[in-house]
Amino acid sequence: MPISHGSIIDVPGVKVGHATDALKQTGCSVVLFENGAVCGVDVRGAAPGTRETDLLNPMNMIERVHAVVLSGGSAFGLDAASGVMQWLEQRRIGFDVGVTVVPIVPAAVLFDLTFGDPTVRPDAQMGYRAVNAASTHPFPSGNTGAGVGATIGKMAGLNKAMKGGLGTASVNGPDGLIVAAMVAVNAVGEIRDPHTGQTIAGACDAQGNLLDIQTEFLNSPDSHISAGTNTTIGIICCNANFTKSQMQKVAQMAHDGLARTIYPVHTQSDGDTLFAATTGGVNTTVNITGMLAAEVMAAAVLDSVRNARSAHGVRGLAAN
Repeated sequence: MPISHGSIIDVPGVKVGHATDALKQTGCSVVLFENGAVCGVDVRGAAPGTRETDLLNPMNMIERVHAVVLSGGSAFGLDAASGVMQWLEQRRIGFDVGVTVVPIVPAAVLFDLTFGDPTVRPDAQMGYRAVNAASTHPFPSGNTGAGVGATIGKMAGLNKAMKGGLGTASVNGPDGLIVAAMVAVNAVGEIRDPHTGQTIAGACDAQGNLLDIQTEFLNSPDSHISAGTNTTIGIICCNANFTKSQMQKVAQMAHDGLARTIYPVHTQSDGDTLFAATTGGVNTTVNITGMLAAEVMAAAVLDSVRNARSAHGVRGLAAN
């Protein structure tokens, strides 16, 4: 089944907004579910920065989330979720506790402090701006939102890295099923096209020629890599009638999309985290949805890199 050049906004009930600081090279992205969504999560990287992921455990009480935040800024960027909560509370969107509503806003961050200005990070104000901009309108991939400060191929050092970014893709499945992905790619590894096996972006020399990242790494293992300074974060959205435990399985299966495109992935220096949220409406199986989730996640990774523009002296594949 071919993957479209579509977007995560193809899923009914999903809106997306971004806030981008192009000067300081950081930003955040918000996936908004005004009517709520059943959500799971799967963390595979060894250095994650997350918020409210324990709440998504199927054993725990809350069944629906109201937004998911992907942000730059490392752990500082988790503050962007506070602005999203403020925006939702003002509109009385959240878990009703009688005296008020408590918006449920899980979040994950990537490390972009070594790119741009390390003193400027997404905060509550930026999160508020991002969710306030949320809509069903198409948005550009590449240097957008959480992906604006993303880089890849850092196993050979940041001076040989290429530009990462934000990507999205969608696919139409049987019986009206729609599965879509959005991902911010900030990997220590390189990016490979699973259809051809070719490396399309990663570590490169001063002339822009791609290097053999495996050889670079094996000759000087971990010497260029600081722990936790990378991370790919993303979300699968669909319209399946699933429970939290089923969505957790979809999130697990979606990581196969990262494994097909990022080499190596889930390292000690990455905090790779994927959410999976559904707005409901279609009866289908976890196997079908998870299979398509892996496909659209791989397509979104490729979309992010192919649309990443050069910035701050770091080469991108897309023309500026």
